[in-house]
Amino acid sequence: MRPQSCKAKGRRLQQLVVNDLLELYPHLTRDDVRSTSMGAAGEDVQLSAAARLCIPFSFEAKNQERVSVWNAIEQARTNSPADATSVVVLKKNNEKPHVLLSWAAFKKLIGPCQNKISRADRELLTNMQTDLQRIVASAVDEEEEEEEEEEDCSSSAQEVHV
Repeated sequence: MRPQSCKAKGRRLQQLVVNDLLELYPHLTRDDVRSTSMGAAGEDVQLSAAARLCIPFSFEAKNQERVSVWNAIEQARTNSPADATSVVVLKKNNEKPHVLLSWAAFKKLIGPCQNKISRADRELLTNMQTDLQRIVASAVDEEEEEEEEEEDCSSSAQEVHV
């Protein structure tokens, strides 16, 4: 296979990964999740800071008939930023893509639900809960004030009639 054809094949897999991620996270744009040019150093799929909050992975795409798995894992690990988990996406002709990731990363994915809420989401939920508690407390205070005013008005009305 010619080098140009090999690069095109690799580019198609990178673009598949990008398109799938954008489909899973519709609030992200093509500026947030981008396929790098073939032969460029670093990650095969570049993620913005906003995308990295949702997708804590670094992707190395290998669309080849024969792959040295350990070399691909090492390349993914080397190109991965410190705050991301390295992942290798493997594909060959007439096969669906597969993913290689560490056992520790896999355990996090299948672990209990409380581990699946990101720190940012947990903080957002806590802030929303605090805001809702304030709103409810304010509404209760207003309701109690209105009831007191109604009682005062009815007391005054009874005094006038007497």
